[in-house]
This record gives sequence, structure tokens and C-alpha cells, in this order.
Amino acid sequence: MHDKIVLITGGSRGIGAAIAELAAAQGYAVCFSYKSNRAAADAVVARITQAGGQALAVAADVAVEADILRLFATCEQEFGVPTALVNNAGILEQQMRVEQMDVTRMQRIFATNIIGSFVCAREAVRRMSTRHGGKGGAIVNISSIAAKGGGPGEYVDYAASKGAIDTLTIGLAKEVALEGIRVNAVRPGVVYTEIHASGGEPGRVDRVKVNVPMQRGGQPEEIAEAVLWLLSDKASYVTGTFIDVTGGR
Repeated sequence: MHDKIVLITGGSRGIGAAIAELAAAQGYAVCFSYKSNRAAADAVVARITQAGGQALAVAADVAVEADILRLFATCEQEFGVPTALVNNAGILEQQMRVEQMDVTRMQRIFATNIIGSFVCAREAVRRMSTRHGGKGGAIVNISSIAAKGGGPGEYVDYAASKGAIDTLTIGLAKEVALEGIRVNAVRPGVVYTEIHASGGEPGRVDRVKVNVPMQRGGQPEEIAEAVLWLLSDKASYVTGTFIDVTGGR
């Protein structure tokens, strides 16, 4: 089997796709989930395999526990036990104030962004932890600078979900520090991805980049570089911490 195996949630587009392609270029066998866009997922697999890497796309909704269990099982069958997990899958919805939000919206956001990441982390620990006979590994959670700012007037629920991811990162890192697992997070700033269209403003990055000290939006590849460093042995003494990739915001 493979020495380096990374499981990435939400790897078909944007930041997830950039992480998948960079990981493959650095020698990882890549297994990633996608929710519904098979064409985009197949395109990522094709780019990786054409470059000489190995990749597998699995249809799975991280808001559904059974899908997560199947995702991990498929990864193990095809490549082996993951040595790295990237909790990247996340959603946001139409920009609005808190008093306009209904409970079903909140449940959708939290089920994917919080519970999905928790369950994936749980499954990774069950496989990686030396306490359970594993060989160790690394987990990187994709948070957001919105966890610090709160997302007022747009998506406080999304920002709150990323605040929960920050707390998961800190707590889990301490919990498994003596079990061969490092847990860290990357907090992207405003990045050019399709997620902004989900909030109803595809051009949001260009509107808000004036508030960024570097006066520009980020690229998915810039986030991927931080993630792969945290997964690597170069970050062997780094756990429970965050890299803000925000242009100084």
C-alpha cells in the first residue's frame, strides 16, 4: 500500500481541488469526496493521473454519517489507512442577517461544517491513533477568518460554524498529542472560489478586497501550500495552531 495517503472532504472544486492536486504532486495518494458534481470531481482525478499521481473521487455528503463511513472504507480498500485528513468540505447560504435565518438553514450549515468535520476527525483518530494501534498522522481543518470577524450582515451562522472548527482544532490537538496525531487549521481570508455564489454574490472577493492590506483576494493554491506544510514532517512540532492566509486581514 501507499506510505502517504490523504483523505480530503470536498475536493472537487476550489480550495479542496487545489489541496488534492498539490498533495498528489508531493507524493500522496489522494482520496477525496464530492457531494454532487461528478464532472468536476472526474476532472480533478484526470489532472492528477495525467501528472503521474493517484487519485480517487468518492460521492459522499459529509452531513450524512453513513456517507463518511463509506468514504473512509473506500479509501482504505483502494489505498490503505489514511495518514492525513483535510476537513475542507463546507457550505454557506444566502447572505442575510441573523433575524432572517430559519432553523433549517442553521441545521444545514452546522450539519456539514461542524458535525461533518467532527465525524471525519473521529474516524481519522480511530484509524491513526497509536492508542488504537495506528501509526499516527495529521489532521488539518479548513476554518475561515470569518471565525474572528463573525460575518455580520452576511453569514453569522457560517462564521459561527468556523468558530466551532477552531475549538475542535484546539481541543482535539491536545487530546491526541501523545497518540501520534497532530491537529492544526488554516484560516483562509477572501479567496477566489465558487462558494461566494452560494451566498448570492459571485463577485464578493472583488468588492471586499479593499479591506485587505494586500488589496487582493487569495488563490486556492495559496491555501493549499499552507495545508500541505502542516501535513508534512516539516511541521512535526506544530499542533493545535492556526495559519491565517488572509493577505494581512
